[in-house]
Amino acid sequence: MEPIVINSPSIANCNLLELRDDIEKLVEGGCKYVHIDLMDGHYVPNLCFPIRIISDVKKAYPNLTVDLHLMVDDPISYISRCRDAGADYFSFHIDSTNFVMRTIDTIKKAGMKPGVVINPSQRIDVMKPYIDLPEMVTLMAVEPGFAGQKFMPRTVGRTLELAKLRKESGNDFLINIDGAINYENLVPCIKNGANVIVTGIFTIFQQPEGIVGACKHFESEVERAYKEGFSEGAY
Repeated sequence: MEPIVINSPSIANCNLLELRDDIEKLVEGGCKYVHIDLMDGHYVPNLCFPIRIISDVKKAYPNLTVDLHLMVDDPISYISRCRDAGADYFSFHIDSTNFVMRTIDTIKKAGMKPGVVINPSQRIDVMKPYIDLPEMVTLMAVEPGFAGQKFMPRTVGRTLELAKLRKESGNDFLINIDGAINYENLVPCIKNGANVIVTGIFTIFQQPEGIVGACKHFESEVERAYKEGFSEGAY
């Protein structure tokens, strides 16, 4: 595949009282994707966003791609509702179901792009039995469920490990990095084959230059990664 890097800001980091204003600024800053988390309070001990947020975002911004991340038990039971709400990508945690392949197949049949999520404590090759199936694979750089954690440095090496597995498989899925990424670890992840970066309070939100300026800063760092070149095996 050709190298590609996408800024996918997590709207869980928006000021919820100013959510629309913040999304407007993301669009003004050039964002084409937004990351939406759904948490059920069971798979992770936290709650986040009703499914309705998907349809509200898509109604107001039909050209935005919704990168949906489900931290829930029984993800297959959410598929039809998330499809009806307008989700584009539907990513679920591998260990949240005993029926990974059935879930991926159901997502595809619903017209969404399937994604799987690997937690920090899981081996990268856990997805070998179905590596030919997803269109996105998310590497968690923190334990799922809570914002404000520190980026796990081991994620940089795991990104390259996954990229090499992608190249070996011939399935050009997007590699998504989710969790506490900042400008110290952004470029190394990109150089190791990351394609979608879930951005938050360390890159886009709560930055001194504001959301629009932070989006432009992100793009400049992407350009720097391209100029420095990619790691062997990343593509």
